[in-house]
Amino acid sequence: MKELLRAAKEKLATKEINPVDAELLLAHAAHVTRMDLHSKAIEFTSQIREDFQGFINERLEGRPTQYIIGEAAFRYLDLEVGEGVLIPRPETELLVEVALQAIQNTLQPAVLDLGTGSGVVAISVALARPEAVVTATDVSIEALIVAQQNCQQLGARVQWWQGSWYEALPPEGRFDLIVSNPPYIASGDEHLHQGDLRFEPIGALTDGADGLAAIRRII
Repeated sequence: MKELLRAAKEKLATKEINPVDAELLLAHAAHVTRMDLHSKAIEFTSQIREDFQGFINERLEGRPTQYIIGEAAFRYLDLEVGEGVLIPRPETELLVEVALQAIQNTLQPAVLDLGTGSGVVAISVALARPEAVVTATDVSIEALIVAQQNCQQLGARVQWWQGSWYEALPPEGRFDLIVSNPPYIASGDEHLHQGDLRFEPIGALTDGADGLAAIRRII
């Protein structure tokens, strides 16, 4: 296993890709956890080796590891992700922490997550504050399907609505807190056509304008 991982990590290093990705992809190929790789005796069959090499090649082409393995780590959660949703970023964890701090003294807070994607923010708040009334919207039906699957698997309680921002909501909705991680990259930004971003949904990255259009509309 060590030789297999060493060779893969060297290949990833040529593209400045985190070597940890090699372990995640090998664990996925072997249908075990990353910890199992170092704590259990695993027979690395020819099929596992072939699948692993295929995953490494995909990663070298720029496809994010989270899409290859179908999940992403966020805080203490493992979330299902697909190419129709944005991969959760570490800074989104800060958004959750700030949100929870904002409602820490509110009883049964009503919280709205606009443009929920994989549901990561709404689900995290709902799990941390089970008595909260959490509502989430997204214009993408594909994203909402992923979000609902994550919600069910993690045992959270969230109301889901499909539509563009506030248009998705029933007219009587009022909230103690509104959170969102909207598209904020300008349409002409060269990074949209580089690296991992090439594989993520363009509508979750840019508003097609100056990067502030969605923020202005939400405000």
